Amino acid sequence: LTRFVAALDLPGAVLLELPLNRSVAVAMLTIDRAQVPDLPDRIIGATARRYGVPLLSRDARIRLAGLTIIW
Repeated sequence: LTRFVAALDLPGAVLLELPLNRSVAVAMLTIDRAQVPDLPDRIIGATARRYGVPLLSRDARIRLAGLTIIW
């Protein structure tokens, strides 16, 4: 975790912190709770949807949400 946090602080880092805000909460409404029952997974999926980025996941339930998945 320490290395991850340090990587966020590097100049030109490819990692980016994204806020959990109203627009992500609205995107959560598009992810079916029955398909993705875990709240943290819905937040992650909604964040990916809101910012239009693919999600890196092997979670079969998240795949049901219709998100662009890598892996």
